[in-house]
Amino acid sequence: MKIITAVIKPFKLDEVREALTEIGVHGMTATEVKGYGRQKGHAEIYRGAEYIVAFLPKVRIDIALSEALVDRAIEAIRLAAYTGHIGDGKIFVSPLERAMRIRTGETDTDAL
Repeated sequence: MKIITAVIKPFKLDEVREALTEIGVHGMTATEVKGYGRQKGHAEIYRGAEYIVAFLPKVRIDIALSEALVDRAIEAIRLAAYTGHIGDGKIFVSPLERAMRIRTGETDTDAL
């Protein structure tokens, strides 16, 4: 089992969710976050004054899935989140040692 964590642009969330549903991923957690990478934020003008926005709004998606779906899920996220502009995001994959569905007590891949 693996955990995929993806940080994407907020307006791409629905496209990513639909792409993952098409390949058989039926659950995820999405969290509104702020961050920056190489783009280091940007300047905006508000009421005539310029200020630097250092942290940009992003969405973090966490998905627990079986090893068999990992490569397809990564590619689905990459294609759906792609804009071709700086700040499209990142995808991280980590091992998942154990999972349990609270309601039924099912464990590991049965719990996913």
